[in-house]
Amino acid sequence: MESIDIPFIDSMVEWAINYAPQLVGAIVTLLIGFWVIGRITKVFRNTLTNRKIDKDVHSFLSSLVSVGLKILLLLAVSSMVGIATTSFIAILGAMAFAIGMALQGSLGHFASGVLLLISRPYKTGDLVEIGGGSVGHVKSIQVFNTVLQTLDNKRIIIPNGVVTGNIITNISGQETLGVELTFGIGYGDDIDKAREVILSVGNRCPYILDVPKQEVFVSELGDSSVNLATRPFCKSDQYWEAFFYMHEYVKKEFDKAGINIPYPQMDVHMKQL
Repeated sequence: MESIDIPFIDSMVEWAINYAPQLVGAIVTLLIGFWVIGRITKVFRNTLTNRKIDKDVHSFLSSLVSVGLKILLLLAVSSMVGIATTSFIAILGAMAFAIGMALQGSLGHFASGVLLLISRPYKTGDLVEIGGGSVGHVKSIQVFNTVLQTLDNKRIIIPNGVVTGNIITNISGQETLGVELTFGIGYGDDIDKAREVILSVGNRCPYILDVPKQEVFVSELGDSSVNLATRPFCKSDQYWEAFFYMHEYVKKEFDKAGINIPYPQMDVHMKQL
């Protein structure tokens, strides 16, 4: 049977006696700290929700608050057990600098994401056009990217830096939307009669709003048609229903009223030699 090293046991006991209160205090502080941080984060999230802030904003900010408080808690617990936090902070600072240099573009997109969440040029569900090319409903505003779902169900992921660096057109964010429509009639057709037909179709359309009142104007005397323009208003989420309804039923009513919709024609004269 091997002999037990009495001095080693004595040193371990002494170390335990000296540092046990600090270890117990650090563990208790850690457990209580995580519980408190959870409660603070929950209260913070509920406060943002009660103020009707977009869900993307409060989930984003809540995660930042939670991570920041946990880092502070770990630093406090480290100092309780005798770890030099100054050197630890210096190491973290050097690592953050190195990572920042390597991820300059990503940090720029992160900053742009924060700017989007603060300025809120759009929210989840809005139909937007970004940079004059990408059109779709906003599915999510993420830390580095904005995700769009196009009308034909494609998924477009746009870096937030690109979003803030381009023109943003919020198509549906105003609750109501004007439907730009143009109908061409022949030069021999009655303009007033055509205007009456377009207005009657708009009045029957279940998606067109009564206010503002729909009007019809002559917008152009084209090469082969007199073009009548109208802009009835509808709810933003019923834009396409109103758009398709107006085109279909204006054509049907034009046919009933004997109003022609001209199309480009070419007369070819054959000269016999």
